[in-house]
Amino acid sequence: MESTKNQLIDDIEKLLNRYDGIKPTHINPELLQFMDHPTLLQIISSILRQQENTNEDNREWLEQFKQYR
Repeated sequence: MESTKNQLIDDIEKLLNRYDGIKPTHINPELLQFMDHPTLLQIISSILRQQENTNEDNREWLEQFKQYR
């Protein structure tokens, strides 16, 4: 179980560092060790939702610059 928690913590860190050109985020695993498996999964889900929303917002913003012929 502990290795699964560590993998989830690693996954959270990878999601936070998904984009090039930003300062990398490093998570001290000891800070998240007190969290249970479902809580870590909720964090991952929340990060993914935020990234999806950001991508959709960017797409909407970029649409204004399209030239229709």
